[in-house]
Amino acid sequence: MSIRTHPVGSQGLATSVEGLGTMGMTAMYGTRDDAGSVETIHRAIELGVTLFDTADMYGPFTGEELLGRTVAPHRDRVLLATKFGGLTLDDSGKVVGGPNGRPEYLRRAVEGSLRRLRTDRIDLYYQHRVDPDVPVAETFGALGELVTEGKVRYLGISEASADTIRAAHAVAPLSAVQTEYSLFTRTVQSNGVLDTARELGIGFVAYAPLGRGFLTGRLRTLDDLPQSDWRRTAPRFSDENFAHNLALADRVRVIAEKLDITPGQLALAWVLSQGVTAIPGTKRRAYLEENVVAAALTLDAGTLSNLDEVIAADEVTGERYYAEGMKAIQE
Repeated sequence: MSIRTHPVGSQGLATSVEGLGTMGMTAMYGTRDDAGSVETIHRAIELGVTLFDTADMYGPFTGEELLGRTVAPHRDRVLLATKFGGLTLDDSGKVVGGPNGRPEYLRRAVEGSLRRLRTDRIDLYYQHRVDPDVPVAETFGALGELVTEGKVRYLGISEASADTIRAAHAVAPLSAVQTEYSLFTRTVQSNGVLDTARELGIGFVAYAPLGRGFLTGRLRTLDDLPQSDWRRTAPRFSDENFAHNLALADRVRVIAEKLDITPGQLALAWVLSQGVTAIPGTKRRAYLEENVVAAALTLDAGTLSNLDEVIAADEVTGERYYAEGMKAIQE
């Protein structure tokens, strides 16, 4: 099979409808498995996945380094998306501050990402988190210069409000807005973000489309997570919320079993049915191959309605991130 492609925004970017999120390959989700991650990336390319998503803060730096050296022989077949400014990093990768949208910082950041990704251009460059101390017009003015210089092809923004998206797009046209979106997280449907992206002709890229693992059907207890997995400290996985949220995910599993597909495939097909791009993350080839099947699924109106009803938008308990992480998100 070969995964289908579609336009992302109206600036000329086109990608596979399902990309590959690579955060967990070197950060956040337990121990690294570089050999398995490399195999997974190579398999994704074979299957026609073109969009590969990373960020400078994954590691930090190690996510870009792994992806860069792995795709180097296939550079013209892939689209590299990375992000800057989620945290302020020094040249060694040490975290020295919060979100950073200063033009002088992003210019240093892009040079580091280009070097680590072993490329002369970044296909899609996101502001990872909005800097509350720097006008977004100032940040995107500098990003527009990078496009003019050829170091960046297309621009994006992550976890931004509808007003911020409008302000950024007015200065330098956006191709993508990236925000968490799944059956477990549907804030963008009610806060104007999804509607604004559609109105302005901006593509939408959904990260964590599997509810951080809840919607795969494989996660049954916290013991299924490595001790070093950051989800152990996330509110939705806390002792007071885990059982409740797992019960919600099980409602999806019941529907998937009737359709003879996996819960993860059903959850991904729901996200893709919204006309967006999804970037489920995995470092395992088997899970990648399972996820890619979702791109070929078409859910009928009855199934879509059923999914919307079995998990109400406000039923999931617990914030998406711990308190400090939520401060950097515009909703």
